Amino acid sequence: MKKKSINKNIRNIAIIAHVDHGKTTLVDAMFKQSGTFRQGKEMDDRIMDSMDLERERGITISAKNCSVVWENIKINILDTPGHSDFSAEVERALSMVNGAILLVDASEGPLPQTRFVLKKALAAGLVIIVVINKIDRPDARVEEVLDEIYDLFIDLDANDKQIDFPVLYAIGKNGVAKNDMNDDSENLKPLFTTILSAIPSPEFDPDEPFQMLVSDLAYSDYTGRLAIGKIANGRVSSKDELVVIGEQGIPEKIKVASLQTYDGASLSVADHVEPGDIAVVSGTDSFEIGDTICTKEHPKALPRISVDEPTISMMFTTSNSPFSGIEGKLVQSSRIRERLEKEARTNVAISVENTTERDSFIVKGRGELQMAILVETMRREGFELCVGRPEVIFKTGENGEKLEPVEHLYVDCEEAFTGVVTEKLSIRKARMVNLVNKRGRANIEFSTPSRSLIGYRDEFLTDTKGTGIMNSIFAGYEPFRGEFPTRRTGSLVSDRQGKGVAYALYNLEPRGRLLITPGTPVYEGMIIGEHSKDRDLDVNPCKEKKLSNMRASGKDEATTCSPIKPLTLEHALNFISSDELVEVTPKTVRVRKKILSRHKR
Repeated sequence: MKKKSINKNIRNIAIIAHVDHGKTTLVDAMFKQSGTFRQGKEMDDRIMDSMDLERERGITISAKNCSVVWENIKINILDTPGHSDFSAEVERALSMVNGAILLVDASEGPLPQTRFVLKKALAAGLVIIVVINKIDRPDARVEEVLDEIYDLFIDLDANDKQIDFPVLYAIGKNGVAKNDMNDDSENLKPLFTTILSAIPSPEFDPDEPFQMLVSDLAYSDYTGRLAIGKIANGRVSSKDELVVIGEQGIPEKIKVASLQTYDGASLSVADHVEPGDIAVVSGTDSFEIGDTICTKEHPKALPRISVDEPTISMMFTTSNSPFSGIEGKLVQSSRIRERLEKEARTNVAISVENTTERDSFIVKGRGELQMAILVETMRREGFELCVGRPEVIFKTGENGEKLEPVEHLYVDCEEAFTGVVTEKLSIRKARMVNLVNKRGRANIEFSTPSRSLIGYRDEFLTDTKGTGIMNSIFAGYEPFRGEFPTRRTGSLVSDRQGKGVAYALYNLEPRGRLLITPGTPVYEGMIIGEHSKDRDLDVNPCKEKKLSNMRASGKDEATTCSPIKPLTLEHALNFISSDELVEVTPKTVRVRKKILSRHKR
């Protein structure tokens, strides 16, 4: 076997963990201590969370690249999302690295998404460094968590070399890492030292021509589409003539418009890039994720990136409500299609399909959260549209049987709520596979259909009085488990256009839970509340109190309406039935019937 060379001046690592275990905060500390930013320069917290949505929610949505230099060695760092709905981001990031830092909360331990991303990393053969973070928490249980991590590695069939991982203890917000709990370390030097010693340098074949696998895409207003990926073999210059090999295997000539590498959290122009480094190339708008960029003289494609198939679909359509176009600038179906196709080009987990209706599109993805983030992003960009209830994607088995996606569900709740949670999930065709009681809390595992979780999360929080934690990971396809009721309540539907009146809404409160306040504009077919019975009810929210010249003998009763829970996008998507839509504008989220006229319904 031909011996490969290594580039000793580079290390490529990913940071993977569960949501909110401190990935982005740790990267901030690495920036500060490596000298990436000059002394006295003001910096925002969570530098890597560049999207407004990421800062608001405190989660990482899209994988980002950056670099630091320690002891003259460049360390490319990929900060990956911790939620399984964005798993395509994780898979693409792992294709560019040789090792990973597994960050685990010292109190919470390895949670479901920790399991998900670790499984991907072990399958890719990456070297793992375990960092137990937040060891300063009052409820930290470091030794127990370390045992749980070993159990997790064994459960995921890690080999002997992978199980013999180095362990560090950290306080990410203070920028401290230790080799031992009793060390007096005051900085991240132990972490940097471990990265340089444990993570292998990138390998390359010195006899092979230049090859780069496109693992991510970005866009620049100046140079167009940007291809991001690790250089597998060879070196490239900004003046080289290259070709890109797509899915069809046909080389297409490109002229390199710009060649860049990561310098801290930003990009810097480079004359040439060495093998093993992560480069950003522009030169054509036809780049697709999985393509290979190589030399014109030696066109040779690398194996394409494979990602898990989508499991959820959702209908996007133009808004035909009476309020259409009042708040949003982008309402045309052509603009919505263009935006969705742009998203599909930069996110391999999302695909867009046309329907029989000219103004409607089916978008397929990994989960509800991913879809909600896409809709919220479009809303902030000025789009006005309607979306349907998320639906699972069924398959047909080898023998013609109907298959559905199944999730492995992890529930952490107080023991008192075990009964109601188990009862609700069993109605939704879930099967309990494990139950462990720990210090008054129950850790329950279920095998459940993906469709059973659509609309259940809000109900779960209500049942557990806000103290329950629920996480799930995709477990594959299994035979269809049968039908079950998805929503036991109907809708209160406005029968006319106007504005909500306090008198009318006050008298509708006994009918169910309202979603609007007095003064809210309404139209025929708009849902103004949740009916307490299992059928829809057409109501008049604009009805005013009839005035007469007769005076009441007593004081008129006050018409003070109860406060309502604001309707968020996620709540609306969970709430709607199959014959309803969520109307999304830059300023408002409304719920409505697909067919607005009550005479046609």
